[in-house]
Amino acid sequence: MFNDLSRFGKYLGQAARLMVGLPDYETYVAHMRATHPELPVMNETDFFRNRQEARYGAGRSGGCC
Repeated sequence: MFNDLSRFGKYLGQAARLMVGLPDYETYVAHMRATHPELPVMNETDFFRNRQEARYGAGRSGGCC
């Protein structure tokens, strides 16, 4: 029973982070290792910056601000 609650809590937390736009680094690492083992994995700081740039268009002309 506690295993199911723990799993539910993990998914609930992941969903909440995605709803407010916070990417999930652990999911990214698992994906990279499973599907792209030949590519380097970004560290958490670089991953966060990459996701911010992708979301808010840093470095692109015509951004909102």
